Amino acid sequence: MAARRGGSGGRKGSGGRGRGSAARRRREARQRTAVVGGVAVLLLLVASWSAVWPYLLGTAIAASLGGLVWWLWRTDRIARGGDRAWRQADAVAAGHRTPAEVDAMSGTEFEELVAELCRRDGCTEVRRVGGSHDNGADVVGRLPDGRTMVVQCKRYAPTRTIASREMRDLMGAKVHFGADVAVFVTTSRFSRPSQALAVEHGILAVHRDHLGLWNNGASLPALAGVNGAGQGDRRHRARWKKAYGK
Repeated sequence: MAARRGGSGGRKGSGGRGRGSAARRRREARQRTAVVGGVAVLLLLVASWSAVWPYLLGTAIAASLGGLVWWLWRTDRIARGGDRAWRQADAVAAGHRTPAEVDAMSGTEFEELVAELCRRDGCTEVRRVGGSHDNGADVVGRLPDGRTMVVQCKRYAPTRTIASREMRDLMGAKVHFGADVAVFVTTSRFSRPSQALAVEHGILAVHRDHLGLWNNGASLPALAGVNGAGQGDRRHRARWKKAYGK
């Protein structure tokens, strides 16, 4: 009985060692397979390197060129932005006229000044059409957003006001020229009825004070935000009468 138990235990020990050896052999086989696979991949890469490296090099060069192009584009945008700001400031300085200089202009010179201010602000196709048969318009062109405009210019003495009749003439010119926007520019002021008519019909009324802002660098589209305002309250009108005698 004892001998049989001993023999049985020996067989169990031999079976355990056999299973351990089999597991070890499987691990070694997997390791050999991994090593062989790695060597095969390495040999494949070495063998195909002559065919692969041009693509890798091309990708690296393309990425470098792309980065260089982006940097040049960005630098150009910054430079152009600075150049536009410089040109705008230069145009304002070159086109600036004092109120006394504007008052001393002839009607034609004033129309040319208004046309030049329009060009300064990015308007295109600007030309002076004023004359004896101007059909109520002195300057025509296009705003920076592409809309067509018609401009009436009146270089009057500061003591004179623009009557509603003259505002209606501009409304007729807008229809005649098929313009999208009408602008009335004057060196004087608008009467209350003419100013109300301008606001009602969407006409940009640029009076003496707003002309000064425009001449000093404010853009024409920006003046639309204060259309119908700026001629002052009672105290402002009192100072106006004291300065200009009316």
